[in-house]
Amino acid sequence: MLKTTIAGSLPKPSWLAQPEVLWAPWATDDPTRLEEAKHDAVRLAIRDQEEAGIDIVTDGEQSRQHFVHGILEQIEGIDFEHKQRIGIRADRYEADCPTVVAEVRRSRPIHRDEVAFARAHTDHELKFTMPGPMTIVDTLADSHYGDRPALAMAFADILNAEAREIEDAGANVVQFDEPAFNVYLDQVPSWGVEALNRAVDGVSCKTAVHICYGYGIKANTDWKTTLGAVWDQYEKTLPALAASDIDQVSLEFAGSRVPVEVIGLLEGKKDVLVGAIDVTTLDAETPEQVAAVIRSALEHTTADKIFPCTNCGMVPLPRSVSQAKLAALAAGTALVRAEL
Repeated sequence: MLKTTIAGSLPKPSWLAQPEVLWAPWATDDPTRLEEAKHDAVRLAIRDQEEAGIDIVTDGEQSRQHFVHGILEQIEGIDFEHKQRIGIRADRYEADCPTVVAEVRRSRPIHRDEVAFARAHTDHELKFTMPGPMTIVDTLADSHYGDRPALAMAFADILNAEAREIEDAGANVVQFDEPAFNVYLDQVPSWGVEALNRAVDGVSCKTAVHICYGYGIKANTDWKTTLGAVWDQYEKTLPALAASDIDQVSLEFAGSRVPVEVIGLLEGKKDVLVGAIDVTTLDAETPEQVAAVIRSALEHTTADKIFPCTNCGMVPLPRSVSQAKLAALAAGTALVRAEL
């Protein structure tokens, strides 16, 4: 009951990549040394979670420079040599994005070995994260398809093949990250959920979708100041997700203006990964602050449906901060478990 987990990413150690920086280049270009560094970082990320008391661990996304590009680099039909600077997340910020130049296809497994390595180094339940179809489409320049839903469906097929192999490699949960679901609200019910359903077709392990308001970087925190006193984005998308094939929905509550009663829109049909850790601050929450978020969630769904979690990934944070936040998440959850 109340199993804890994280959104996905953890800070990278300095011997792997520059700390506290998104899309940071690797510290070495030597393939053998880089592979060794990635493996060591995964072991460390798993150990940090286990020591903090996290129940469902991830690999901390240590083997990927970026949560979207980590898979796109292995997809045929995408040109990484000639990136285009485009606005993403409805022009919230600009990024140098690779370009789709031909039909996208996956010629071999991409993440299977990473999952197998993580599985071999923990006895805990294991979650593996990938970007969702809508967020992938929004992080690419497209010179081939000319149709965002069609491109999303093509990627959904690729993600589905990956998800099936990730399950076979030992993952207990496959999570798709969809921050774009908080931006393109009208398109989530029309084709975003359809693409997500396609990505999980035939997958037997638990499946999740993570919908957050972004990393704790300036572009995201500035955007949040424009959203008003109540952040109502979930109200427009959760009814469609309640009817989806996804098992779990990850939502952001800590330090946000999201009304916790939106959980009711899922009608008790889904597990809720309750974001009880604010990833935009450098101060660790107290256990009581975490417990308060969980107690609020319990007013709108049952304890067996709640999985205390972080709001978003923690890769931009100092490692000492992320460790303290992990410990607070576990300690706050323990308080509520004891009450129940």
